[in-house]
Amino acid sequence: ADCRYTCHQECRSLIQLDCRRPGQCQSQLSPESTLVPPCSQNVTQTVEEEKPEPPTVQEIKQKIEKYNAKVTNCLLMKLNDDGTYTGFIKVHLKLRRPVTVPAGIRPQSIYDALKEVNLAEMTDKRTSFYLPLDAIKQLHISSTTTVSEVIQGLLKKFMVVDNPQKFALFKEMRKDGQVLFQKLPLTEYPLYLRLLAGPDTDVLSFVLKENETGEVEWDAFSIPELQNFLMILDKEEKDKIQQVHKKYERFKQRLQQTLKEARGKPG
Repeated sequence: ADCRYTCHQECRSLIQLDCRRPGQCQSQLSPESTLVPPCSQNVTQTVEEEKPEPPTVQEIKQKIEKYNAKVTNCLLMKLNDDGTYTGFIKVHLKLRRPVTVPAGIRPQSIYDALKEVNLAEMTDKRTSFYLPLDAIKQLHISSTTTVSEVIQGLLKKFMVVDNPQKFALFKEMRKDGQVLFQKLPLTEYPLYLRLLAGPDTDVLSFVLKENETGEVEWDAFSIPELQNFLMILDKEEKDKIQQVHKKYERFKQRLQQTLKEARGKPG
């Protein structure tokens, strides 16, 4: 009656007013003049971002034809009868830390690959080495192959026994002279991204890198693996400290040389 407080009908039972004259507002809250219709449910609900509709088979067919028309080699995409398609992607390996592989194992042969023989399971001995930086591996995959399966497939080809959670697949894009990296979720389909971007690797390329340390589930690793991580991190820390010391030592020498030359000049 005094403050002209207004509320929705469904909120009435929740209102507690500190009235100057107790009981008056509560008693006069019932007139329809103090109530407004219930608010629209669309206002209170979180607006979900609409997901794009998956492309139809006809749209996929058109995209594949357009893609194959730009291919300059034999790495074409092929549409299957069930609507899926297969093709090739190239993955750049930019691993700056050593990987763990079985010790004393011969290279995988075509027979092993066809029979899906896992040579890594033939021995418990392990050794570590650095993969060649910027090595490129070509994979033939399906439109249903996920990022997680691509990572596992790459590790299997190189007989790497490290936990796949140590690694992540990134897409590399070039825009306005800058190189941009974006980490791909494990459920993403790389071949579909390749199809949308076209065969030009300058537009889009895939890169395998170490996962960010803050995103790794360390409980999934064994004690020897964790100890190996500590040794690697300790070595990287020492190398970084040496680089910083050398950098400032060179700066100090140039500064001293400049001061020495300045003292010999008049004024």
